[in-house]
Amino acid sequence: MSSITTLFDRTQRVLISGAAALILSSTMITGAAADIAATYNNSCAACHDSGALNAIKKGDSAKWQQLIKQKSMPTLINSVKSGMTQMPAGGLCDSCSDDDYRQLIEYMSK
Repeated sequence: MSSITTLFDRTQRVLISGAAALILSSTMITGAAADIAATYNNSCAACHDSGALNAIKKGDSAKWQQLIKQKSMPTLINSVKSGMTQMPAGGLCDSCSDDDYRQLIEYMSK
């Protein structure tokens, strides 16, 4: 009977630790999405919400998908980092990484 209890205790610990890991990872993903939304609001929204200076508007999925297909994501990221005719280098985000820029482009394209 003690071996059954031991097996039950081990199974319970594995299930609890697995559930904790799942909750933690979903919290981290939610936090990352919130960070991208905040970064967008602080850095990109000034032009991409209104379309100022011919910026593609956030949510114009067709135009964003066309641009991504035409130029490729790595090229778009480099364009943001270098700046464009009407967009300053870094797109007003001094602390963004390449992955942040990718996530921002994907965020705007939805």
